[in-house]
Amino acid sequence: MLYYAKGSEAGSLSNTEIKESVFSVLDKLGKRKKVLAVPPDITRFYSKAGEITQLVYEYYAESLTDILPATGTHYAMTEDEIATMYGEIPRSLFRVHKWKEDLHTFGEVPAEFINEVSEGKLNFSWPAQTNKLLVEGKHDLILSIGQVVPHEVTGMANYNKNIFVGAGGKGGIHKSHYLGAVYGMERMMGRADTPVRKVLNYASENFAKELPVVYILTVIGKDENNHLVLKGLFIGDDYECFKQAADLSLKVNFTMLDEPLKKVVVYLEPMEFKSTWLGNKSIYRTRMAIADDGELIVLAPGLKEFGEDKEIDRLIRKYGYVTTPEVLEFVEKDDDLKNNLSAAAHLIHGSSENRFKITYCPGNISREEIEGVNFNFAPLKEMSKVYNPEKLKDGYNTMPGGEEIFFISNPGLGLWAFKNKFIE
Repeated sequence: MLYYAKGSEAGSLSNTEIKESVFSVLDKLGKRKKVLAVPPDITRFYSKAGEITQLVYEYYAESLTDILPATGTHYAMTEDEIATMYGEIPRSLFRVHKWKEDLHTFGEVPAEFINEVSEGKLNFSWPAQTNKLLVEGKHDLILSIGQVVPHEVTGMANYNKNIFVGAGGKGGIHKSHYLGAVYGMERMMGRADTPVRKVLNYASENFAKELPVVYILTVIGKDENNHLVLKGLFIGDDYECFKQAADLSLKVNFTMLDEPLKKVVVYLEPMEFKSTWLGNKSIYRTRMAIADDGELIVLAPGLKEFGEDKEIDRLIRKYGYVTTPEVLEFVEKDDDLKNNLSAAAHLIHGSSENRFKITYCPGNISREEIEGVNFNFAPLKEMSKVYNPEKLKDGYNTMPGGEEIFFISNPGLGLWAFKNKFIE
């Protein structure tokens, strides 16, 4: 059922409207004794999920017994991150998602289904898993809160991805990422109906119908003053809720370009982007916009590692960002990558396939480390003087010497493509 849907490219919802809308839906849902909220972590700070979770706490008070940030493979949130994103909500309510341990497996999506949706590329079953708190916690309402935005693994982020991937386990995370990478993320980004989404929907329909999940989905965009605003709010417990949010996100968060870009400069906000596991959104979201032999320059002051998981970090350092055929060969031959398919997928996602140049300008990783994973290196201080993120505007900029660049202040908020690269 779709409880609430409002959004448009031109308009936005005020904080007052957000509160009234959320409270009106919670009124419809009726009194609850034990509520679980599953919002994102600090890497989705701009999703408005923090503010909405605070509204949920204001409404339910003591009935909100647990908050489980859907961290996926990310590090657990720190005290400072929780305070920044969730304000005065008591810390005692927050739980840590342990993606390798605290799991409930509903069942297996059959290999035949994976083979069908992957067009014959893969032939394994997929474990439908989530954090056991969702199943064993005996909650009478689970609120899954988050942002719908173009995504490299599922096509569009959120909805049941939050349950089976964000709060999911290693088997489901590894295989879903690999399915998306092998199928081809350029065939999926910005689309609601993708192979990975079909798998997640199969899991929802066949295994998890009894979970009392209601989705609160946001679409974030910019107003005429370039400020981030809530463009859409969609609340419901079925696919229609997600579909309407995805349709709006494609209009709000997708930039179609008439010509490919020769030079793109992306800034990675240090609070949000500390690893290439996340920071490579600079590559994922721009790859369809960059010209052959073009260049992507990534200003990454917070970058300190490659993977947020120690094993994934090790694998990235071992294999580096190489072409898809090379990664597929490594998976075939080497057990360590075969047993960590999300790392393999990430290597594919982070490669330009030798089509354009990727130059990282990191704050806390050495030249040797950057070049060791097959990126180019440039000093952050020097490049920040040339391409000052505080002076550049999103979109086209003409530099003092006449050079034209395209600047993106946060790659996590959108998708960019040259029109010949995006096929409807």
